[in-house]
Amino acid sequence: MNYIQTEIDGVWVIEPKVFNDDRGYFMEAFKKEEFEKNIGQINFIQDNESKSTFGVLRGLHYQKGEFSQAKLVRVIKGKVLDVAVDLRQSSPTFGKYISVELSEDNKRQFFIPRGFAHGFLVLSEEAIFTYKVDNGYAPQSEASIVYNDKDININWPIAEEQIIMSAKDKEAVNFKDAIAYK
Repeated sequence: MNYIQTEIDGVWVIEPKVFNDDRGYFMEAFKKEEFEKNIGQINFIQDNESKSTFGVLRGLHYQKGEFSQAKLVRVIKGKVLDVAVDLRQSSPTFGKYISVELSEDNKRQFFIPRGFAHGFLVLSEEAIFTYKVDNGYAPQSEASIVYNDKDININWPIAEEQIIMSAKDKEAVNFKDAIAYK
């Protein structure tokens, strides 16, 4: 695998080696020893999967305090724009975001450490999205930042009227009102 450090410290793009032939393809999606050598020790405890249609925007989610989560995400089917927003007050990139296109074709993975809000927008007719997390879901600690926050200013590549969101995500707070990490 090729590990690419992004311009935000701790956030990585991982490109697997894919072996194609007339039967299809094979790739290693996760190899603990190699991951830890490049990124560090993470104890993933759960795998999650979602299926969404074009225009669905999930995020920008995070969990506060001790319930914060690191995530390793990828797309099995379709294409998404995946976004991570730095919520670490001590970081020189506090309030900045990084986005990467993840698809069934490029097979890229995106590692987002603790201390970030995360979200994705489905760009294909349908997407199956999977991710590993290193901490359990804690509903009492969940939080969201509004997707179109003016301070973060994420460049979403579809028209606002095409975006489909949950009622909970529509009630998300602005970045300036979000709980930040130290």
